[in-house]
Amino acid sequence: SGHGLAVYPNLAKDLVVTKLNQLWVSDITYIYLPLGFGYLAAILDIFSRKCVGWCLGISIDAQLTLDALNMAVAARQHLGFIGMIHHSDRGVQYASQAYIDRLKEVGIGVSMSGKGNAYDNAFAESFMKTLKVEEVYINEYRTFEEAHANIKHFIELVYNAKRLDSSIGYVPPEEFEAEILNKQSLN
Repeated sequence: SGHGLAVYPNLAKDLVVTKLNQLWVSDITYIYLPLGFGYLAAILDIFSRKCVGWCLGISIDAQLTLDALNMAVAARQHLGFIGMIHHSDRGVQYASQAYIDRLKEVGIGVSMSGKGNAYDNAFAESFMKTLKVEEVYINEYRTFEEAHANIKHFIELVYNAKRLDSSIGYVPPEEFEAEILNKQSLN
């Protein structure tokens, strides 16, 4: 990593994920727009496959990833962050001081992929591929606002709420989470 920022170990590699808010993975992808590119940063909870935070912006900078992180933190605060790990690649956006400081501030552990080890981020990449195939590629966004509205709808109302995921027993992430939280409150 040539940016001279701190390098963090890969804590996600052999982790067995057994609960919500144990491992988040994050990634950034490009969204083609008529006037250039938009950039989508997304954070997924690996246990439920839910996209817990996201941000679409026109600059690929630390603020983009930080906005997605702040959305995720706000959405998941009620579950607490004890022992939790945030995993990403070694991109400059994730290694930035502001991003690392925010993770440490809420008590989330920092984990990063080794050089050229894409497998760790397979879940995030799979989410991005689904988003592109089922939403982005079938639409031609005329404006950033249109892209934002469509992507918001897809993530929040289709992917999280309706789309069946084979890895969690063919239910959507939100239903899966509701079942887990319901079981926990009964115990």
